Amino acid sequence: MTTTVGRPGRPPRPRALEPGGADVASSSGGGLRWRTTRVADPGPLLDLLARRATAASPLAWVRRGEGLVGWGEAARVQSGGEHRFATAAAAWRDLVLGAPVVDDVRLPGTGPVAFTSLSFDAASAAAGVLVVPEVLVGRRGDVVWVTTAEPVDSPVAASGAAAAAAVASGDPVEPVRGPGAVRYADGALCGPRWATAVARAVARIQAGELEKVVLARDLVAEAEHAVDARWLLARLADAYPSCWSFSVDGLVGATPELLVRRERGLVHSRVLAGTIRRTGDEERDAALAGSLARSGKDLEEHEYAVRSVVSALAPHCRTTTAPDAPFVLHLPNVMHLASDVTGVLDDARPGGAPGVLELAAALHPTAAVCGTPTAAAAALITELEGMDRDRYAGPVGWVDGSGDGEIGLALRCARIDGADPRRVRLFAGCGVVAGSDPMAELAESDAKLVPVRDALGGA
Repeated sequence: MTTTVGRPGRPPRPRALEPGGADVASSSGGGLRWRTTRVADPGPLLDLLARRATAASPLAWVRRGEGLVGWGEAARVQSGGEHRFATAAAAWRDLVLGAPVVDDVRLPGTGPVAFTSLSFDAASAAAGVLVVPEVLVGRRGDVVWVTTAEPVDSPVAASGAAAAAAVASGDPVEPVRGPGAVRYADGALCGPRWATAVARAVARIQAGELEKVVLARDLVAEAEHAVDARWLLARLADAYPSCWSFSVDGLVGATPELLVRRERGLVHSRVLAGTIRRTGDEERDAALAGSLARSGKDLEEHEYAVRSVVSALAPHCRTTTAPDAPFVLHLPNVMHLASDVTGVLDDARPGGAPGVLELAAALHPTAAVCGTPTAAAAALITELEGMDRDRYAGPVGWVDGSGDGEIGLALRCARIDGADPRRVRLFAGCGVVAGSDPMAELAESDAKLVPVRDALGGA
């Protein structure tokens, strides 16, 4: 089941329609039904993907062994352009409205669930997606469940237990294979030209045109064999367990930044801005963490990012809370200044409390991935980057039937080429403020490329 909605420059349709007019959210001839069953522990979630998914199809949102994985496609919505958030949200509401649901678990992430990944920029040529898996396995604490989605007019399965039993049994659908030797080449800009772009951005900031801009660069990898998204995902999750590892429609990564979580009336957003590379020496890294926490340049960059999140959430919340000072988040390759912003949704507002996709629309793009003021920073990105970011730095995550879910920013990620899966684009970005040094920013971008380069392998 596939539909394309949200063409650039057009308002969202009130319902998600096929070109011929077939309503994908109807209760018959295109609607879906969901069944969620609690099951015994089938083992690590990503190991299930290695057995049950194909190289091109894994769906995942996993952190520290918990989260969601899925495979197969019961429905797919493509959504691009200015109204991509609204059209994805409208299509999702249509799919779940009045749909038959049997949910024996009743936790966030049970019942109807879709994975989503949207473009960073409304003008991007890349279409965003919202994918409903045929089979989903979730884990929260010691609770594990299986959810199946199928057309309402298909024969009713005997029980959810039958689907659950099939999850952990049988031979692999397609064995996981490594990419072999990997070669790298410059993307839109080589390192020196990108550093020159940073210098131009610093000059514009110092001239008072804006306060901060985030400039990204890309790197192109060509592997000996087709890149298996499951291979890349598993290696990233193993190396960066504190990040949210994700895979949606060929975009695979491990992000440390949670754009928004909505869960039972509460909202949470993790803001990262300000970075320093680790050395591997514990004593030296402790000193570097202290210098990062005192760095005027990094604290200024971080303040812009936190302020943008608080301002975006405030209209939707009764209360919002942000810490007075950030903490230092330690990752294997870098350290970030981090702040957790929380809020209580205002369910008395007209139309009720917004769902996680609507909250993501209100927040995106944050100063952490764009800059401030937003319009000036976005214009400078278009002028200086020389590339289409695709879905890099765009929202990625999942939404359930109640509007709860988790949406991260697609950072530390790679986009596997659908036409030639041996080709992969890697991305990294850095926040630029008045005190930025272009060569230091280039070194920071190299550090942010390390996770995916290490996961792919190659020189």
